[in-house]
Amino acid sequence: MTETPNPNIVDADTLTGEMRPIRRMVVALGSNLGERFATLQGAVDALADTPDVWVTGVSPVYESDPVDCPPDSQSFLNAVVLADTTLSVHRLIDRAHAIEDAFDRTRGAVKNAPRTLDVDLIVVGDRRSDTDELRLPHPRAHERGFVLKPWLDLEPDAELLDRGPVATLLANVGTEGIKLREDLVLEFE
Repeated sequence: MTETPNPNIVDADTLTGEMRPIRRMVVALGSNLGERFATLQGAVDALADTPDVWVTGVSPVYESDPVDCPPDSQSFLNAVVLADTTLSVHRLIDRAHAIEDAFDRTRGAVKNAPRTLDVDLIVVGDRRSDTDELRLPHPRAHERGFVLKPWLDLEPDAELLDRGPVATLLANVGTEGIKLREDLVLEFE
């Protein structure tokens, strides 16, 4: 992993005085089992309750057709959360998994099986990782309209690290199978 933190933006640890860079992160949420909207709201709340994570924006909710999922999979509700953090990527992926587990996410042998909750780190600052545990930036985000569209709603000038402007990426993949759910609005404090 490489990192070039912004030396002008730091957060002092209140116990040790250690200075840690503040990084912008983009998190994609998805659910296609159970109480999908309540699960997404719970995930937003859990992220907002995470020490050293400050949620700065939550996208509109979209309903999307399942992509690369087993036959007969139900549609997903998707959203994107923007946040600032001083946590390491390893702490963030552990937190993402803990949030999934809290909503009874099961991981099985079937790839992309239906799930109560998916919490994916898309980007964390300019961090790069290519391990079995974590790939940053997310390796398929540039192919996923259900990630790009809500992200673009929050940040019209957003760029996906190593891939380019989100608007251009979305134009390439399109929005077929993705529908805005104006009746569902996620809240954050």
